[in-house]
Amino acid sequence: MTDMISFPHIIKAAVTAVTMALPAVSVAQDRLSNLMAELRVAPGDVEANRIAGEIELLWRQSGSATADFLLKRGQDAVERGDDIAALDHFSALIDHAPEFTEGWVSRASLLLSMEKFGQALSDIEHALALNPQHYEAIFGLGVILELIGRPKDAYEALELVRSIHPHYPDLTDVMTRLEPLAKGQAL
Repeated sequence: MTDMISFPHIIKAAVTAVTMALPAVSVAQDRLSNLMAELRVAPGDVEANRIAGEIELLWRQSGSATADFLLKRGQDAVERGDDIAALDHFSALIDHAPEFTEGWVSRASLLLSMEKFGQALSDIEHALALNPQHYEAIFGLGVILELIGRPKDAYEALELVRSIHPHYPDLTDVMTRLEPLAKGQAL
């Protein structure tokens, strides 16, 4: 028989590879958890923006060169105003790495800008199933709910954003605008 790798060797190699990767994943998860806790209590906008930047950098790390490439190509297409190419890249990213939250969030954001609210909501649902604390996705949900005439639900989504990232840009202004619609006018 030729040089065949036995089944037990394949299993052992796979277990070793996964075991070696776990500490790196665990360290990144621990760092993300710590940053999310810091974000909730950040004393001001400057510190909150610094922490949010670190969180978003971690969120964008797919662990796949192909996924990173597709995300970058989609973002570049958005910057050029080429919505069709961006949609193609983000869709390919989701097909390639359906567990990568940023693919769903990026496509949802694009679909929102294209006023395809139903599709954007579907992508946000997928994103939040993967990362329930993704404040950008929750904010996008609030925007869509406001646009489709559901101010109370939009306000509730924004309250959730505030509980995660109290200094999220424009959050206070949007909540102030929505509050009378969501809670009613005082008599």
